[in-house]
Amino acid sequence: MRIISGTLKGRRLMPPANLPVRPTTDMAREGLFNILNNYLDFEECTVLDLFAGTGAVSVEFVSRGVREAFSVDRNASCVNFIRSTAERLNLANLHAVRADAFEFIKGSRRGYDLVFADPPYDLENVDTLPDLVLEGGLLADEGFFILEHSEQHDYADHPAFWQMRRYGKVHFTFFHKATEADA
Repeated sequence: MRIISGTLKGRRLMPPANLPVRPTTDMAREGLFNILNNYLDFEECTVLDLFAGTGAVSVEFVSRGVREAFSVDRNASCVNFIRSTAERLNLANLHAVRADAFEFIKGSRRGYDLVFADPPYDLENVDTLPDLVLEGGLLADEGFFILEHSEQHDYADHPAFWQMRRYGKVHFTFFHKATEADA
């Protein structure tokens, strides 16, 4: 896995083979960030990466200059890898948190400009994530939620649906938090 752009462009992340992850492909990450370049001022953003796995998405955000990125994963090996990556690359604004994503959502009192979630594709309650994130106080006003998922899921009828993009077998659905002015 390589970092696509920013201050860490071209750096490679070499996670141990035994991590229980399905990393977002370089092609899909590049497509995702090409979209986000048009809508976000990275330097003004705080980002939450749920089901972070290797932390590649978080590192990509940090490479592009976000204020802070929080990587949440319940697997200790994943969290340790993200922490070691942050230390190795001297990324003081990348924070790894060991927690169940659903419990983290319920307990968080902070608003993020962007929340990204890449849960296991076969996660039973994946369809609850948009409402949990959008209604749980995780997003700042005008914030975005991006859910990576398989083709078995379609969120086009969700009230906060904004757009869906597909990169091979990877699907990203974008949700936009409406403000009172939008209503």
